[in-house]
Amino acid sequence: MASETHAMGSATKPLTSPRELPVLPVRDTVLFPHAVLPLTVGRESSVQLINSLGEDKTIVVVAQRDARVDSPQPVDLFSIGTLATVHKVVKMPNQSLFVFTEGIQRVKLADYSQLTPFMRASAEPVAEPGEKTSPEIEALHRNVRGMFQQIVAGSPTLSDELQTVAENIEDSSRLVDFIASSLPSLATKDKQELLETPDVKARLEKVNKHLAKELEVQQLRNKIQSEVQDQVQQSQREYYLREQMKAIQKELGEQDETQRDVEELRKKIDAAGMPEEVKKEATKELTRLARMSPMAADYSVTRNYVEWLAVLPWAKSSGGEIDIVKAKQILDEDHYDLQKVKDRILDYLSVRRLKPNMKGPILCFVGPPGVGKTSLGKSIARSLGRKFARLSLGGVHDEAEIRGHRRTYIGALPGQIIQGIRRAETNDPVFMLDEVDKLGRDFRGDPAAALLETLDPEQNATFRDNYLDVPFDLSKVLFITTANMLDPIPDPLRDRMEIIELQGYTEEDKLHIAKRYLVPRQVEENGLNAGQIEFPEESLSFLGRHYTREAGVRNLERNIGTICRKQARRIAEGKPDKLVVTPDVIREFLGGIKVRIDTEIAERTKRTGVAVGLAWTPAGGDVLFIEANKMKGKGGFTMTGQIGQVMQESMQAALTWVRSNASSLGINEEFFKDHDIHIHVPAGAIPKDGPSAGVTMATTLVSLLTERPVRPYTAMTGEITLSGNVLPVGGIKEKVLAAKRAGVHDVILPAENQMNLEEDITPEQLEGVKVHYVNLIEEALALALPQTPRDEKRDAAERERHIAEAPAQVV
Repeated sequence: MASETHAMGSATKPLTSPRELPVLPVRDTVLFPHAVLPLTVGRESSVQLINSLGEDKTIVVVAQRDARVDSPQPVDLFSIGTLATVHKVVKMPNQSLFVFTEGIQRVKLADYSQLTPFMRASAEPVAEPGEKTSPEIEALHRNVRGMFQQIVAGSPTLSDELQTVAENIEDSSRLVDFIASSLPSLATKDKQELLETPDVKARLEKVNKHLAKELEVQQLRNKIQSEVQDQVQQSQREYYLREQMKAIQKELGEQDETQRDVEELRKKIDAAGMPEEVKKEATKELTRLARMSPMAADYSVTRNYVEWLAVLPWAKSSGGEIDIVKAKQILDEDHYDLQKVKDRILDYLSVRRLKPNMKGPILCFVGPPGVGKTSLGKSIARSLGRKFARLSLGGVHDEAEIRGHRRTYIGALPGQIIQGIRRAETNDPVFMLDEVDKLGRDFRGDPAAALLETLDPEQNATFRDNYLDVPFDLSKVLFITTANMLDPIPDPLRDRMEIIELQGYTEEDKLHIAKRYLVPRQVEENGLNAGQIEFPEESLSFLGRHYTREAGVRNLERNIGTICRKQARRIAEGKPDKLVVTPDVIREFLGGIKVRIDTEIAERTKRTGVAVGLAWTPAGGDVLFIEANKMKGKGGFTMTGQIGQVMQESMQAALTWVRSNASSLGINEEFFKDHDIHIHVPAGAIPKDGPSAGVTMATTLVSLLTERPVRPYTAMTGEITLSGNVLPVGGIKEKVLAAKRAGVHDVILPAENQMNLEEDITPEQLEGVKVHYVNLIEEALALALPQTPRDEKRDAAERERHIAEAPAQVV
């Protein structure tokens, strides 16, 4: 690229008086006296100024206040500039000029005589006041020169020749100007300030401050650079050593730990039997792992991911021949009764035997606490010859617990489903999801929604965990969920499960379970043997009847365990004789009887206006007393006992039916005008609701108003209508079993519930209980209330006999 060069004339002499000279505005730079400054001149006015110079090459170089102004006016320029000589002009191909200027002295610009095509102004010299030499100036001079030499020595960009030049400058004014023009870090504003300061001492002090700051910055920069360099050198050293070690190990035929890990993982991946898509992903991540340094941040994350993929049982199943007879034997060994559940499992095994690749069913065991739902899952796994995995969902409120976290999170892991499969080490375990009705939900998601895919046989063949992000086949897993009640379970989730209800046990069932399972287990757990303690049947019946009121057997086992511990203590105290547990021993060890089921109903139904209803609870069935009383008043009707809206409406319906049939029932129709009626349902602290106590309420009111006590040991359930019909209700098995546990002899049920009872309860379970089916409330009243004075006397005698025969209660 060609350029044209013009050499200019001799140097300009300093001014002694004002003189009119051309003015060259410059941006972002300041020319100091005795300094040479190359300038690029591109503005049209500035180019014309340089071209107009004749023999006299003297100009004034002055800095702009704002570098962004393209056509500066006098107000845009500083008032102090530098008288300069143009030594050399180089024409550039883009029509701009490259000009070498040398500063002569400080000048002050006064009147501007010309603005176009370039500016001309009157320039007058600026005198330097104050002392030229003094000890203080000398000290500042040396200090400034020393710091400048230090800065030059430590800077990679400044030439070392600057030190020599500075050393040879004796004049303090020239030294300050030289240093100011040589420091690249000094801002234009600071340079202009130094130019405008004629006093040498003031200039020395300002430059001294700037140099001190620059020296501190330079030292910090050097320190940082040194630290970075040390780190780089250390990492380079480690890298070279590691590479040398690899080369040595290669020569010796050895592998480093990282390579060994990669090879082990590769073998695991090959042996895992993964689907092609999963194997491709695992191999890709393993290749990435092999190229990574063990010191890399992602190394452990990638290694954990590949290891998870490698250890999952993609193709490993329990397998084995299915033996239906043996499975039935195992189920019968572990659990008493529960025939419906056992039949369903045996049906599944039979189909599995005919079609080995069938999908696993999703079962849901619903029942009160303590009936053996969780232990039944273990028994099913044993009967199938499969591994058992269990996950408690109680209180789980994070969707990631089911599906896992994405790998981008620190400490991410797969969800509990995949973790359970890994622990089971097979792809077809029996997987129990306990307490599915107690799932929570919050801002982190809804775990019940995450379970929809897991528990759908049509979808779970390609279950995709967030962490793995590859499909895993869960269709061979036998999922079993447990719940105490179905209401909290969302409908879409309930629809995916086959509901199997486990009702509570009768007294006879509990006796069998205690003999076969509970007693042997507690004897063993408390360090005893069969020769040291004995539980006769009548003692177990007494224990179950008077110390527990529950649908399951947890409290019964707890009490048996307490008695075993008492015997263990007796043996430890030196009384090794065998203990035969009698009712007296039970009273001694456990205190007085806790449940008066033999006499409670008889005592409370002695007076009129008290009837026994039957209720369903999540813990099984229970008996429910309903009491009514009358008093003088104005026809008011009060309902108490923490009862819900539906139950209050049932009471209103019962009262309406009684009032509308008062004459046929033998009640004075005027009675209701002058009396208030109060119905109460103990216990008052427990919330109650539902329509199934309608029959009981009507019976209570009729008993009160006709002054006939309800027959002893009679309980009832059923919804009533205003026309006197008795409608069917739910929870029949639990209610009837609760009635039997409470010592009830006669149970009145809606006729439409007869089929439910015959399906769910065996004749053996109903032994000692007579069931009466009714369609109308009149039929229920005929069964529940004595019809003649002779019947009343007979009922009263029966009550007294039961109360007299019952064991005393000790509180």
